[in-house]
Amino acid sequence: MPIIQAEIEVVDRATESIRYLEHGWPTDLCRWHAHEEYELHLVVRTRGKAFVGDYIGEFSPGSLFLTGPNLPHNWITHDIKTPPVEIRDMLVQFNNKSLRELIAAFPEFSELWPMLDMSKSGIEFIGFDPTEAQSRMAGIRDAHGAERIIAFLSFLNAINAHDSKKTLSVLKSSQPNRNSRQARIGKVVDHIVHHYVEEISLEEAAQMAGMSLSTFSRNFQTTTGNKFVEFVNRVRVGQACGMIYATDDQISAICYKVGFQNLANFNRQFLKMKGMTPTEYRRIARRELVSDPAESGRVVR
Repeated sequence: MPIIQAEIEVVDRATESIRYLEHGWPTDLCRWHAHEEYELHLVVRTRGKAFVGDYIGEFSPGSLFLTGPNLPHNWITHDIKTPPVEIRDMLVQFNNKSLRELIAAFPEFSELWPMLDMSKSGIEFIGFDPTEAQSRMAGIRDAHGAERIIAFLSFLNAINAHDSKKTLSVLKSSQPNRNSRQARIGKVVDHIVHHYVEEISLEEAAQMAGMSLSTFSRNFQTTTGNKFVEFVNRVRVGQACGMIYATDDQISAICYKVGFQNLANFNRQFLKMKGMTPTEYRRIARRELVSDPAESGRVVR
């Protein structure tokens, strides 16, 4: 039985196509949850841990994130004794369908799709100017009607142009057309994601992509940001994270369920990617994300 289930949040968009929200700390709005909308999220105050899918990492003032549809997330300030903060988070939620319709009308916006596709695993924008980010969020908050949409789209363009984007969970590549090199790498990525338990050699992967070993290795790393073996391990560790915090299975059993053949190697790879042991990951996830494991619900806000 799962021990952690994200609350499903239903965002009412009856009167506006994007939704601006800000809140302080502590607040009941900070919880492990997911929703159909993309969320652009700026942390203004305090330091703590970001939980995005299988990712656990640090946040601090100025941290800027983009999460895709139905990706569970939460931001928890380290010290619960921290004096109350009036505004800790500024965020905008926006809908996939609305963007598709916008791009259909204005194809120039299609350059946003690679970033939005990447956000399905969560993105942190490393080094984005926090003063600019807060100013842009405030501009969206204070604008109305079409001016709010223009301010929002301008911010999307700015973060899309930002060079340093950190993917927080399993990387996924966009596929602009079936015959491009990126699409053939994407075919291999999809195979790994869906068959991560199975063994697949570099030679088999190159053959699947229709490339030589050297060409495949070079293009795979360019597309995913990882060498082939590193990516396979990343997918397996990502799958293990879900099992670690959502089941009571033993770590040793999870190791083999996700395709590792050696517990020591699994522990080594997990520590390398997550900065903590599997046992510590489980302890932190259960402590920080679960107040009452029996609670789950459908929240409208």
